[in-house]
Amino acid sequence: MGYLFGIIIFVLDVWAIASVINSNAERTNKIIWVLLIAVLPVIGLIAWWFAGPKANYNRG
Repeated sequence: MGYLFGIIIFVLDVWAIASVINSNAERTNKIIWVLLIAVLPVIGLIAWWFAGPKANYNRG
């Protein structure tokens, strides 16, 4: 069961990092958020969800 939790957190972290990279945030802020998510996967993911930059995908 622990492996499943680890895989889910990993996938969500990759998604969060991709979202940060595709956001309009400044480069320094992107680096800080990516490091936070990578070093503290669960806490970083929760912090990003509530306060981090979200991706800006152009639709149309």
